[in-house]
Amino acid sequence: MIKTIAKSILPRSVWAQLRVIRSETSIRFYKRRTVTHMFGDQRLQVLLADHHGAGWYDHDWRVLPELELLKRGRLQLGARVFDLGAHQCVVALLLARIVGEKGFVLAVEPNSHNVAVGKENSKLNHAPQIRVVHGAAAESSGSITVNRGFNCQVDDDLHEWGSVRVPSFSIDDLSREYGTPDVLFIDVEGYECQTLSGASETLESAPDCFVEVHVGAGLEKFGSVSKVLSFFPKEKYLHFIRTEAQDHFEALPSGAPPPEERFFLVALRR
Repeated sequence: MIKTIAKSILPRSVWAQLRVIRSETSIRFYKRRTVTHMFGDQRLQVLLADHHGAGWYDHDWRVLPELELLKRGRLQLGARVFDLGAHQCVVALLLARIVGEKGFVLAVEPNSHNVAVGKENSKLNHAPQIRVVHGAAAESSGSITVNRGFNCQVDDDLHEWGSVRVPSFSIDDLSREYGTPDVLFIDVEGYECQTLSGASETLESAPDCFVEVHVGAGLEKFGSVSKVLSFFPKEKYLHFIRTEAQDHFEALPSGAPPPEERFFLVALRR
């Protein structure tokens, strides 16, 4: 009740600053610890460095259906993968286990705290094939404004979580620096269309792709479902989707409407 009243009377900038201070204070005083869990069929050590990360990673995971589906395509030993929006690199570690020591996983993450934890997680699990880069995937390289929340969305001028400038990278520029990926794994909190717009050259090689499509959770601020799907034309790709409530992917029939809620897309090269 007090929180609701305070939010209604305080200027938005003041409320945002208070949220950021509270978040940073919670990280500073969090009792860090390392835990071991099964993430699908892989046993990983994970550094818990904040309440948000603990909620995500302090328990066993089932096998991720998107990884099993991608393994039917180009996610193989020796593959090159870009994990864009890598959070604290737990999924990047699962990808690294699949591609092996001769493969490569580029993990790009805009939140500096998550970057630091992700690097620690890579060390804990002896994964030298992971390269962790601080920055955000975008339509062009340079810099971009993101909020300071744990999920670090691209700023939409609401400033509800404060804002900070971070480096930005187009997928095409990342490809030129690190090699063209076999697989794109994209979880960019609603900025899917702009991220894919920066991949015109890379998509010519038809990498297999996973995209978390943030319907009702940020996508509409910057794009649309139809725009996301347009990057993966059906003459080049097979489309598979699942919602969060589903435990498996289903082929998206030609002409069928996509879900009206946040969903996961896997596009496999024909």
